Amino acid sequence: MRKLKTVLAACAVVLGLAGCSTAPAKYNASQPLGKQLNYTITGIDAGAGVMSRTTVALQKYGLSAHNWQLQTSSTAAMTSTLGKAVEHHQPIVVTGWQPHWMFDKYDLKFLKDPKHAYGTSEAIHTIARKGLKKSAPQAYTLLDRFYWTPADMSAVMLKVNDGKAPATAAKQWLKANPQALQQWSKGLKHVHGQKLTLTYVAWDSEIASTNVIAQSLRTLGYDVTIRPMEIQPLWASVATGAADAMVCAWLPNTSGKYYADYKGQFVDLGVNLRGARVGLAVPKYMTNINTIDDLIKK
Repeated sequence: MRKLKTVLAACAVVLGLAGCSTAPAKYNASQPLGKQLNYTITGIDAGAGVMSRTTVALQKYGLSAHNWQLQTSSTAAMTSTLGKAVEHHQPIVVTGWQPHWMFDKYDLKFLKDPKHAYGTSEAIHTIARKGLKKSAPQAYTLLDRFYWTPADMSAVMLKVNDGKAPATAAKQWLKANPQALQQWSKGLKHVHGQKLTLTYVAWDSEIASTNVIAQSLRTLGYDVTIRPMEIQPLWASVATGAADAMVCAWLPNTSGKYYADYKGQFVDLGVNLRGARVGLAVPKYMTNINTIDDLIKK
């Protein structure tokens, strides 16, 4: 009996470290997924567009009726949880979007969405305040010309994820891709310290794009400040002229509501990236989970 008590005491001490239990349970394709995940989808910030679309998906696919719920966290918390799940080959469903470094770092797939809860493929637009063309024509033109690819954005995001400061990652990308800056700034005159404010949502993708465009504007001599905001204040800042521009308007779905709410109070400079996408994503080792409907199959 004394020996048993000693073993139990030792187990209690190390339970939070190595534990006196087995390794984390791996994904089991023969078991219902909901029970393995406690019926939880790992999400990000509550105000993010992908979160509101996921709330729609919960209803459209009957997930709520099967006890599924959406867990609010943050991008950092979601990607950390995803990384741990992939490391241990565990089941996980996350709110995902592309471009994002997690699709480069981990072998993930979007779940098919036959009921179009997440809409179609999106494009990211550049939005400027009214009057910017007159007050800062060089900046306006560079912003209007700004265009890059999902692969470009992912390259900057990966550098940041690997520990580079966002401004440093942006500078390194521009140095490695001089033709991009040359195309955006061709024929533009240098200015002398004119102040500009860019706002952005602090998602990894928007951190990348905003730092790249800010650094590009600085090469023309602009004094650029970048400010992270939640999505609704982001739109309000440009619509009211408190900010000069932003390059993170995911349309037509993710930012569609705010685009409609503030329509007529800003200038849409058009697409700066095509092929963006949002939805639910899982690791590819979850081979029998391929559509959102699969989340509730038995």
